[in-house]
Amino acid sequence: MEGLCRVHTDDRALRTALLSEIRREMAFDWYAWLLTDPETEVGSAPLAEIPTIRDLPRLIRAKYVTSLNRWTNLEPSVATLQTASGGELRRSEVWSELLRVYGVVDVASLVFRDVYGCWGWLDLWRGAKSGPFDTRERDFLAGIVATITAGLRGAVARTFHDGPTHPVGRDGPLVLVLSPQLEVKTQTPDTEAYLRTLIPPVGDRRAIPAAAYNVAAQVLAVEAGADRHPPSARVHLHGGVWLTLRAARVDTLVPLPERDIAVAIEAASPAQRRDLFARSHALSPREVEVIEQIARGGDTRTIAAALFVSEHTVQDHLKSIFAKTGTRSRRTLLARFVGP
Repeated sequence: MEGLCRVHTDDRALRTALLSEIRREMAFDWYAWLLTDPETEVGSAPLAEIPTIRDLPRLIRAKYVTSLNRWTNLEPSVATLQTASGGELRRSEVWSELLRVYGVVDVASLVFRDVYGCWGWLDLWRGAKSGPFDTRERDFLAGIVATITAGLRGAVARTFHDGPTHPVGRDGPLVLVLSPQLEVKTQTPDTEAYLRTLIPPVGDRRAIPAAAYNVAAQVLAVEAGADRHPPSARVHLHGGVWLTLRAARVDTLVPLPERDIAVAIEAASPAQRRDLFARSHALSPREVEVIEQIARGGDTRTIAAALFVSEHTVQDHLKSIFAKTGTRSRRTLLARFVGP
C-alpha cells in the first residue's frame, strides 16, 4: 500500500487501487469513500459503489445526521457498526434509513486523520453472506490507516504540482438549489459545466452534484446536533484550481425543515488555497511564515529580520520547504503556493 501511495498521483486512481488491495484481504459488498476538506471535515470528492445511484442523496443525508460511528467523532480510527451499536443496528440512522433495505449486516468505518487535518473517510458494507467483520479484519484495517492517510494527503499535495491554471469560464454566479431531501430543484446556467468537471458523468447524463450534496447535508447535520463544522468544503476542480462550496437554508416563510438549501460555488480564496497547500505538504507554522515572506518579495536577509532569526535558519527552513514541496526554486514554490 505504501508503494501504491507513491505510484498513483491521482486520488481516484489511488483509492481504486487501495480498495483492490483491501479486497485481497477481506470481502465487502459495497463501499463509500470520500475525501474531505481537512479543516471543515465535510466531504469533497466521493468514490462509491452502492446498489443504486438513485439512493445517493438519501445515503448522504442519512450519513451526515447519524452520530454513531460518524467520521468526525470516530475514536479509534476504525470501528464497526456491530460493535459500536452492541448489535442493535437500528441505533444508526443511516442503517435504519437505508442500509437495512440492502441487507447490510455490518459496516467497517475508517477515518483518515493526522495532525494536519481530516483527509477522508471510508465505509465498507457487508451483507449477510459475508457476515460481520471479525477482530483480525478490524486489526488489519487499523494497521493501514496511517499509510493511507499519508497517501491521501500526498494526493492533495500533488494537485498543486501542475502550477497555476484557470477555471472554466463562466458569465454568472454558480448556485445549486436542493430540496431538504437533497433533490436538485434548480441551478444557474453555468453550474452544470462546473459539476461535469468535478465529477464527469457518463455520456449525456446529468452531472451528479455529490460535492454539493455533502455541503448541503452538513447544514442538516448542524441542525440535528450531529456536528458543528460549517457547511463548507474546498473541492479540487482541475490542475491547480480549487473551488469552495458553501451551503445555507433559503430564507422563506415556511418552517425550517421545509426550506430549500442553496449551494454556492466560487473560486477558493488565496488564503483558503494557501492553507490547503500548507496542510497537504505538512508544513510547519514557521515554514508557512517563511513562504508568506517570500510572497511579499522578501529575500533571505529581510525574512531573517522579520522573523527574528538568523539567515542560516532561514536557509534551513527553505531546504525543508523545498524537500516537502518537491520544488527547487522560490519561483516554482510561489507559483504553486499562490496559484492562478
